[in-house]
Amino acid sequence: MQSREAVLAYCLTFPEAYQDAPFHDENWQLVRYRKNKKAFAWTYEREGRLCVNVKVAPDWRDFWRQTYPSVIPGYHQNKEHWNTIILDGSVPEEDIKRMIAESYDLIVG
Repeated sequence: MQSREAVLAYCLTFPEAYQDAPFHDENWQLVRYRKNKKAFAWTYEREGRLCVNVKVAPDWRDFWRQTYPSVIPGYHQNKEHWNTIILDGSVPEEDIKRMIAESYDLIVG
């Protein structure tokens, strides 16, 4: 999963998910849960690299960061609750999907 389109398409498969661009900046495309409007995936390009921010349970936060150098503390977000996945091909697609799904589960409540 190395394109914004692939990430957004996957995110939109979740129930009640919708795409939003709240900052009037096409670089920032979020996917939110319709019932509470909370975002579970933030896609953007930074320093020439495509990234996606995902909410993460504190007990998994460090696991993902230690497992993959391309998973770092959330850019522009609370570093305790968010990770940034740099989509450079080094994180397997199944793990990217798992992190996105876990993010969705956390914000659905």
